[in-house]
Amino acid sequence: MLEKKKKLSKKEIKQDGLVYSYYKAYDYFEHNKNQILIAVGAIAVVVALIFVYQSNRSNNDLVASQLLAKVMPLYDQAQYQLAIDGQPGTELIGLKEIVDEYGSTDQGEIAKIYLANSLYSIGKINEAMEVYKDYSGDNPLHKATALAGIASCYSAEGKNLDAAEYFEKAAFVSKFNPLNSDFILKSGINYKKAGKVEEANELFKMIKTDYAASNASREADKYLTSIN
Repeated sequence: MLEKKKKLSKKEIKQDGLVYSYYKAYDYFEHNKNQILIAVGAIAVVVALIFVYQSNRSNNDLVASQLLAKVMPLYDQAQYQLAIDGQPGTELIGLKEIVDEYGSTDQGEIAKIYLANSLYSIGKINEAMEVYKDYSGDNPLHKATALAGIASCYSAEGKNLDAAEYFEKAAFVSKFNPLNSDFILKSGINYKKAGKVEEANELFKMIKTDYAASNASREADKYLTSIN
């Protein structure tokens, strides 16, 4: 007589399922272990590369900061050409070399602003514009400065409409920028020179409304009077 088959409990069924899953996974690993190990190794390499990259970037940012601190006194003294070139044979590295070597770091991005300002100050307008346009940092004040720098370059070339548009962009990067009223004023002036009187008028009125206590407000009065 056949023995009656024992009914498995839920716990035993679950345990059997786990055992089955384990052996199924083990069997898959045995048949595909070369590919799995290669994939795991590749992931480990990527993680290691990211770590090294971040570490190097941090170190480079520190070096750029130290180099920038050494050259800034020259910039503050308006010795722009010396600030750009540095002093060969010494530890004083110029802004151009700092940007070339560390331009992808945060401090290197700041160095681009000072380099562009220096180039503009010695009349190298085209070179200055290229550096301003190359700025890609996250600091909103520096971003606004770069846009205003581009605007100044266009203005120097007599391209007043382009200058007006870039000054306007600079004014709306951050509402906390203390130079916003000046940017709006310069935008309005360039719109006026470009024959865009309506746009200029709106910006001058904006200054009177939003920046009534600023020096730009008094300047805006003059232009509003001349327009009207």
